[in-house]
Amino acid sequence: MIRRSVAALSLSAAALVGLALHEGYRGEAYDDGVGVQTIGFGTTAGVKPGDRITPEKALVRALTDAQKFEGALKQCVKVPLHQHEYDALVSFAYNVGSTAFCQSTLVRKLNAADYSGACKELLRWTKAGGRELPGLVKRRQAEYQLCMGGV
Repeated sequence: MIRRSVAALSLSAAALVGLALHEGYRGEAYDDGVGVQTIGFGTTAGVKPGDRITPEKALVRALTDAQKFEGALKQCVKVPLHQHEYDALVSFAYNVGSTAFCQSTLVRKLNAADYSGACKELLRWTKAGGRELPGLVKRRQAEYQLCMGGV
């Protein structure tokens, strides 16, 4: 398996489905637990209390959002990646945001070609609002497995 330039990669269909499953669908805006209004499959940009969205529109919005996080990944990551690493990192960036992703130890390790160390960093990101959340533990474990080449 060959690592490719990040510029040559794009999110796989399987990864988009995985991202949607991790996020879960909510048709009405809700507080994500740390004060951020969220809707659909984890969309936060421009969401206000009372907003509603259909599953179809939410999936389109999730793809658009994912593409934005792909852009962040392409700006911050300077080393080539396998498709599975790329997919795991886009899922992670989608969840934590571009700034947190780009400023993370994970990206520093990745850009130093410490691929295994970078993947292990995923397992540290299991807290929101200062407390560990079971859903984040499960998601990070799945992202770690994907990052390391597992399914």
